[in-house]
Amino acid sequence: MAKPNYSYEKRQRDLAKKQKKEEKRLRKQQPGDNPETTGPESQAHDAATPKTDSNPETD
Repeated sequence: MAKPNYSYEKRQRDLAKKQKKEEKRLRKQQPGDNPETTGPESQAHDAATPKTDSNPETD
């Protein structure tokens, strides 16, 4: 029976981990494409914040 090649399996896991980290780093560099900031939670937060009057002379 053949022995399992653990070093090959470890190398494949490490390559997959590196690729995933690189994809995450690229996602963080592009703030406009971030789904977390354009999601419904951020829109609900924007609607809940009170808007101030930029012209206080209209009293």
